[in-house]
Amino acid sequence: MGNAAQSDEAFRSASFAFSGGHALTLPAPGFYSPSIALVAGISGCADGARLCKDAAREAQEPRPIMITGELRNQVDRIWDAFWSGGISNPLEVMEQITYLLFLRRLDDLQTLEENKANRLKQPLARRIFPEGFTPKGRSYEDLRWSRFKNMDPRSMFAVIDDHAFPFLRTLGSDGSTYAHHMKDARFTIPTPALLGRVVDLIDHVPMEDRDTKGDLYEYMLGKIASAGQNGQFRTPRHIIQLMVELTEPNPKDVICDPASGTCGFLVAAGEFLRSHHPEILRDAKLRDHFHQRMFHGYDFDNTMLRIGSMNMLLHGVENPDITYRDSLAQDHAGEDEKYTLVLANPPFAGSLDYEGCAKDLLSVVKTKKTELLFLALFLRLLKPGGRAAVIVPDGVLFGSSKAHKDLRRMLVEDHKLDAVISLPSGVFKPYAGVTTAILLFTKTNSGGTDFVWFYDVDADGWSLDDKRQPLLSDDKLGPVPPPSLTEEEQKKNNLPDVLARFRQRNGSERSRPRTAQSFCVPKSDLAAQGYDLSLNRYKEVIHQEVKHRTPQEILATLAQLETEIQQGMKELGGMV
Repeated sequence: MGNAAQSDEAFRSASFAFSGGHALTLPAPGFYSPSIALVAGISGCADGARLCKDAAREAQEPRPIMITGELRNQVDRIWDAFWSGGISNPLEVMEQITYLLFLRRLDDLQTLEENKANRLKQPLARRIFPEGFTPKGRSYEDLRWSRFKNMDPRSMFAVIDDHAFPFLRTLGSDGSTYAHHMKDARFTIPTPALLGRVVDLIDHVPMEDRDTKGDLYEYMLGKIASAGQNGQFRTPRHIIQLMVELTEPNPKDVICDPASGTCGFLVAAGEFLRSHHPEILRDAKLRDHFHQRMFHGYDFDNTMLRIGSMNMLLHGVENPDITYRDSLAQDHAGEDEKYTLVLANPPFAGSLDYEGCAKDLLSVVKTKKTELLFLALFLRLLKPGGRAAVIVPDGVLFGSSKAHKDLRRMLVEDHKLDAVISLPSGVFKPYAGVTTAILLFTKTNSGGTDFVWFYDVDADGWSLDDKRQPLLSDDKLGPVPPPSLTEEEQKKNNLPDVLARFRQRNGSERSRPRTAQSFCVPKSDLAAQGYDLSLNRYKEVIHQEVKHRTPQEILATLAQLETEIQQGMKELGGMV
């Protein structure tokens, strides 16, 4: 039994209570197959030992999962089915897919519990779908994915509309993140035919592997191509990865995104930790911190909260804190100095009334501009020593209002401003053409800025037009491509160079001239320029002297040409 106990500790599942006192067990993320082995009761046998070793190797050597063309085609067919069936809003499509994936997930988990009970010859320890019948008289067994997927479309539609979705809404009382966001689940698929087609397509998508599940969901999220009215839009995945690589999350971090949306930053941070700190899944305390207390995301869009929660679930985080919160309007009592790392791309198209803004933010900076209020919020949320990587519009860097200048002075003089990375204007196309930059800073409350490192990104690996086509093969995109890039390839993808030079900002970068793509600027120069943080303020441009001929020389040449033309015309006239 010792081996079994050790395995149970290594691959334990996190439970959250369901209504009626039942509990749902989520297998330890990243160990899907070993979790099956565990719940099947084969720990201690040869197969169980082998599977446990495989799990440990997976933690140490994460394998990259690529979405194949066939998988892309499967997802594309799901979206085409929704569009042809009359649901054209991409957010609504994503929401309905999320609900169906959740139902499939619940059935998979109960199947694991049943396999465990059968192998151990014991009664079912935990039941997700209760015994008996729903309030409308349908067996709870019919609500399972494995059951209703084989029904005719009309019967399936009745089961999901009248029974499965009311069941999902009852899960919201148990307090888990995922169940909470299902409490107002709405079934909007209009016809049985569309539902039957979508369920059949989703059933053929492989969801057994954590990496595959996560990448598939990310691919689906990439299809959300409409910007919100308040300036929200999806941050490109490679920009998110760059910001995560720059900040290097560690196993003890407490990470927050106050404008989380689909939770792209939190997902990327989790994947970074799995890859660079495999001990986080082997150490009991670190694993518990990873699944229960590390990730915090806030948004005031319930649809985004549901999608973001499912994104975290499919990437193997058991119970993140993904909650409803208007980050700028609510006071932050209990949230001050709570986090060690902030990663965010907040909405920055608009302004708030003073009455609608949290008073503790206005005490930091008196402004109605959302981009400045969010910066003030980040400073309040961070612990001393906490760091941040956030995207801001260029106006934050050079705005001339008192609020702009005060906030920039605060970053430079009161805290430690590490870097300003200027992004090309096409990064967020087709959503928006706004020019942005990445700010990296550390909260100190005591200064610390010595030099600020600047980098001018010319190319991020993708075309800067509305089409955003890749300029290189998939394996050469992003901030950490496996093969090293040639000089020509680096001109098309600056991100690996950004990362390499950033790590040398306290060394060789100090001596780079300001004519280079990256350089350092001392604090004294920033202060002399009124804490202007725009790169062009400090970048030196070498102008080559161009020598032109004198007007007399040009006129003489023209006269000569005119003489030659006239002579030629006379010769032609003589031939006629």
